[in-house]
Amino acid sequence: MTTESMSTEVIRSAVMNTTAMPGEAKHGEALNATRMTAAQFRTHFPGTERSIYMDVAARGLPPIDARKALDRYLDERLMDGGDKQEMFRLIERLRAAFADFIGAGADEICYTKNVSEGLNAIIAAFDWQRGDRIVYCPELEHPNNVYPWRHLLRRTGVELVAVPALDGQIDTARMIDAIDERTRMVTVSSVPFAPGLVTDLAPLGAACQQRDVFLLVDAVQSVGLIETDVRALGIDAFAISTQKGMLGLYGMGYLYCRREWADRLDPAYIARFSVDLGDAHEASLGDEDFKLMSGARRFEIGNYNFAAATAAEASLTLLVQMSAAGVEAHVRALASRLAAGLEALGLPLIGPPSGAARGSIVCIGALGGGGHDSVDDSRLQALYEHLSSNGVRLSIRRGLLRLSLHAYNDVDEVERVIDLARRTV
Repeated sequence: MTTESMSTEVIRSAVMNTTAMPGEAKHGEALNATRMTAAQFRTHFPGTERSIYMDVAARGLPPIDARKALDRYLDERLMDGGDKQEMFRLIERLRAAFADFIGAGADEICYTKNVSEGLNAIIAAFDWQRGDRIVYCPELEHPNNVYPWRHLLRRTGVELVAVPALDGQIDTARMIDAIDERTRMVTVSSVPFAPGLVTDLAPLGAACQQRDVFLLVDAVQSVGLIETDVRALGIDAFAISTQKGMLGLYGMGYLYCRREWADRLDPAYIARFSVDLGDAHEASLGDEDFKLMSGARRFEIGNYNFAAATAAEASLTLLVQMSAAGVEAHVRALASRLAAGLEALGLPLIGPPSGAARGSIVCIGALGGGGHDSVDDSRLQALYEHLSSNGVRLSIRRGLLRLSLHAYNDVDEVERVIDLARRTV
């Protein structure tokens, strides 16, 4: 039975009772606790009481748990400066938990400040030669996964192989066909920020691994929303920030890099956390014959954003309690119902209402039918204004109206948005 043919009550039952049984999810046991339903998850987000918040693709709502954890952290800093060793324990605890959440090893995770820093860390660590090729789909990438490549082209003479999109989606089959003996890297978004259709990563990952080509992924629109198993997908590295699907704060991100590849890479920048000091004190100078840390830790420089890590741990704990599989099932069901409802009103939906390509983002309009945050279609502009004035939080991106959901959304909100849209068409 397709989502389009489901009744509202069937959808309501599916999403309100979304939960994963213990042991069902592949990952996420490092912060394991009692599993929760989507309805229980929602109670941790007071922001849902103020608006119908469908803008996680811009930034997600943090839970009240993150606020409480931050208050405790700030109180300790305010009153006695804080316990640095406890801060380091937090960093390692969170590193292990996030690694478990995506099916990686703890040493395959490093901390960054955002997606851009993570992508650039990998790009700068390669020994690029003139004529090396990079395969990508620039028309669907965020500018921060376009400009670093243009800069690399200027500096080194690499070749950029642009693969066109297919019906608003990254065409991974054509990307695979574009790989040749000179291809060193393929870079792709797991879910482009607009129009937000899910990229079929597994075949691309398998093809890259067979040819020793590095697969670098901007995964910020999928991790925390769609269950991610880096081994199964064949991802060599991905970069995310914590303020979107991970429900954290700006100023912190994660870089995953598969150990086998990380140990082959030479970071452009290092600091004491990048160097394997063994049992020596963290301030040890060592000597000229130093060794880089194994795995992704070699990319870490300077101290950590302990405040953002405090919030991130609280948010990740909730995601683990619902389970990555539970979150994905919930947001896919809601997004499919929303997409089907808007399409039924005659609105120009991007992509099919349901299926593998439909993740947590629903876009309507014509891609490129406006600026980064403007839309040329007067009917869509009127719809945007009508939804916004009635308490719906959404975005405009690349001429598209973009509604993006998380596990704190529910079916009543979806039906309310469809009803509001019905009044304007």
